[in-house]
Amino acid sequence: MRINVNNVQYHVEVEGEGEPVLLLHGFTGSREDWRSFVHVWKKEFKLITIDLPGHGKTDSPEDVKKYATKETVEALEKILDELKIESAFVLGYSLGGRVALSFAMTFPERVKRLILESSSPGLQTIQERLERKQKDDQLAEWILQEGVETFVNYWETIPLFHSQLRYMSNEERTRLRKRRLTNTEVGLANSLRGIGTGVQPSWWNQLDSLVIPTTLLVGALDSKFVRIAKEMLQLLPDGELIIIEDAGHAIHLEQPEEFSKKVQMILHNRKDEGNGNI
Repeated sequence: MRINVNNVQYHVEVEGEGEPVLLLHGFTGSREDWRSFVHVWKKEFKLITIDLPGHGKTDSPEDVKKYATKETVEALEKILDELKIESAFVLGYSLGGRVALSFAMTFPERVKRLILESSSPGLQTIQERLERKQKDDQLAEWILQEGVETFVNYWETIPLFHSQLRYMSNEERTRLRKRRLTNTEVGLANSLRGIGTGVQPSWWNQLDSLVIPTTLLVGALDSKFVRIAKEMLQLLPDGELIIIEDAGHAIHLEQPEEFSKKVQMILHNRKDEGNGNI
């Protein structure tokens, strides 16, 4: 379905019955990234999948302000209102995790539990944010000049995704590439400029006020985000950290069965007795 919020048409799908779960994808992704999980989880939960601005079938506005964190989380609240959902479990991956955390910090009463896959509360210092903003602006301009395919060729080779070569089949990586190629230059560029890590809020100093139960999921091979998650865990009043072996940044792509099992356990509020729970 299409839901208009502040003159942006959001593509939203709702499947299943039960407790609502809002799923937020990463940069270059879409609601299609969750399709295989929705097929399993919808037997017990109501799954709400949304294409973030500049991605999938949601609009890619020319106005960068339409992508900003504040605009995006307010849009999510209005979408839940439209769907008559008072509160939901919220699961976000990478960019979607940063959006999920900002949503929880802004509208804590709308979040029952937070699950952050390979995500962060932003950058800690102003200098870090300025440097990252400059890099994101440069990358955005390059995307506009060179096109989506050239960008995807580059994006597939960055170190963050090297483990996908080991843990995803050629067919899986081909399907992922096709999904990435459906994005537009303006959508990806404006996403970087409007809601990239350099311009998003930094929540580090406010994590100790987040009383919502929060689970941090990271891949053991993703050393940067393992470090970030451990630092977050020290600040969260009600946090837990789960490290998935044999996975990098995109756990849901590299170890989908283990990811699905862990998320279902979290949604059922059960503790993991295995080695993954730290």
